[in-house]
Amino acid sequence: MAKSGKSKAAKARVISSRVSYRGPVFSVTTDQVIEPGGIRARRDIVRHSGSIVILAVDDQAGEPRVLLERQYRHAAQALMWELPAGRIDEGEPELAAAKRELLEETGYTAGRWKRVLHFYVSPGFLDETMSIYLAKGLRPGIAKPEEDEKIHTRFLDLSAAERMVRNGRIRDAKTIVGLLWLAQSRQKAR
Repeated sequence: MAKSGKSKAAKARVISSRVSYRGPVFSVTTDQVIEPGGIRARRDIVRHSGSIVILAVDDQAGEPRVLLERQYRHAAQALMWELPAGRIDEGEPELAAAKRELLEETGYTAGRWKRVLHFYVSPGFLDETMSIYLAKGLRPGIAKPEEDEKIHTRFLDLSAAERMVRNGRIRDAKTIVGLLWLAQSRQKAR
């Protein structure tokens, strides 16, 4: 098996592919494929450059505190609690994107960075991957959000953030994944 977890035999044979939509953030291709097992199908795929998520943690005193953002998300029709995150610009290294997004959205920089998770967001129709970076050694600064971003930030104790996940106040998947990863990694370290 290849290093990426994919084998050559597990790939579909693309018969035809055309761009159905091209926008500033993503595009959509319509592919006619023969998938492993001989199934012939039309697959509409949302193509995205990938995203990074920042699990910014202040663990100077006792229980770790996690930096969360609250912002309006039109697709969800709600204000959402989330970890800082953003799209990777074309040709931009992941870590550079993580550092840029943390600074832009929160004003913070970090002295220590580590990629802790990498996953597909919704592989049934979307090729976007996300990488979660653990950021420590935080230093405050001045946020530089994009013109269409109104972001409020807040540090929460990890236990409080976990309760928000359990009671449905945090409903964003990347945030749930990052918070539960941090909680579990702390339990293993004990």
